[in-house]
Amino acid sequence: MENCLKEHEFIVFALDHYNPLGVVRSLGEAGVNPILIAVKHKVDLAVKSKYVKKYYKVDNVEEGFNVLISKYSNINDKKPFLITCDDRTAGYIDEHYDELNGKFHFFNAGKKGQITEYMDKKKILDLAEKYGLKTLKSIVVDKGDMTHNLEYPIITKSISPNIGGWKSDVHICNDEGELQEAYGTIESPQILIQKYIEKKNEYCLDGFVIDRGKKMFISIASKYKYVLPGYYSPYYDVLDFENKALESKLNKMMAEIGFEGIFSIEFLIDQDDQMYFTEINFRNSTWSYASTCAGMNLPILWAESTLKNQVNMMEKKKIMNGFTAMVEPIDYSKRVLSNKISLFEWIADFKKANCTHYYVANDLDPYYEMVENINMLM
Repeated sequence: MENCLKEHEFIVFALDHYNPLGVVRSLGEAGVNPILIAVKHKVDLAVKSKYVKKYYKVDNVEEGFNVLISKYSNINDKKPFLITCDDRTAGYIDEHYDELNGKFHFFNAGKKGQITEYMDKKKILDLAEKYGLKTLKSIVVDKGDMTHNLEYPIITKSISPNIGGWKSDVHICNDEGELQEAYGTIESPQILIQKYIEKKNEYCLDGFVIDRGKKMFISIASKYKYVLPGYYSPYYDVLDFENKALESKLNKMMAEIGFEGIFSIEFLIDQDDQMYFTEINFRNSTWSYASTCAGMNLPILWAESTLKNQVNMMEKKKIMNGFTAMVEPIDYSKRVLSNKISLFEWIADFKKANCTHYYVANDLDPYYEMVENINMLM
C-alpha cells in the first residue's frame, strides 16, 4: 500500500451487512482504519469490527448522508475516499453527485443521475447488446399488463434495484395464471419480464475502473458450487479471469457509462455453457473480500489507482487452484438445515475455505454477533 493513502480518511457508507464488513476488513488488514456510516439492518456486523476507527449508526441513508456532509465534506487538501456497498446508498450518492464532487473520491459516472440511469435493467441490457454480449430476451411492462404474448417460463424483476421490492419482486412464472398471481405481490410499478432458463451456473466478475471507465482491473471471477433457483449460492469457487475479448467489451461499456469505482458484473450460464450478461452493480459487491483473500485488495487498489490515474497491472495475482469462499450462516442453512449434506461434511468445507465472510480469526466480534443472532440472518 502507498503511504500517501494513510493521509486520507476512508469512509464506508452502507447498510450494515457482511458486504461492508469485508471492506472494513480489507482496509484494516492493509493498515487503514476506516470511518463507518452504518445504516441499521438486521444485526450489527461491520460496526463490531476491530478495524473501525469511528462509527455512526443511522436509521436510514438520508441520515447517513447528513453525517457524511456535515462531518467530512470540508477536508480540502486530502479528499476522503468514500466506498458504498449497496444499491440504495449507491443510488443516493449518485443523485447527490453535485454535493460530493470535488470533496470526496467516490463512485460516480461524471454527472448526477448517470449511475441510476444504468441501474435500469433494460438500459444496461441494451448497452450490453450494443457491445456484442449475449442477453436473454426481455421486455418492460407495467405491473398487471397481460397484453403481451409471452413465451413461458419467464422471470419477473423490478426494473431497478431501488424501485419496488428488489428480491421479493423476482418470480418464476410458468404460465399466465402464475404471472397474474405474481402481479398481486410485486411492488415495482414497472417490471422487466425476461425469458427464464434453467441456469447451470452463474459467473461473477469483481474489479474497478478509473479515468471515466477507460482503465479497468478485473481481479477475480466466481462460479457457484451449487445452484439455487432465483437466489445466489453462498459457497463458491474463486477463479482467474483471463478472457481479454470479454474484458474489452466490458471496458467499452464502462467507458460509455463513464463510471469510476469498484464494480461487480454478473452473467448466467445455461445448460449448453452459453453465457448471458445480466447486470452491473455499481458498488462494492459481497464477493469483494474474496478478492482481498486472493491477494488483490480492491478498496486499496482502487484508491491507489485513483490517485495515480493509472492501473498497476503488476498487482494482478495468480489464484491458486481450488480456492473457495463461503458465506457461513447462509450456506449452513441451504445445505445442512435442508439435509443436502451432513454437518461433518459442511465443517470440512468450512475448514478448507480460503475465504469466509464472517469468521476471521483476528477479528472475531462480528462472527460472534452473527452466531448470537443467526436466526435473523438466514
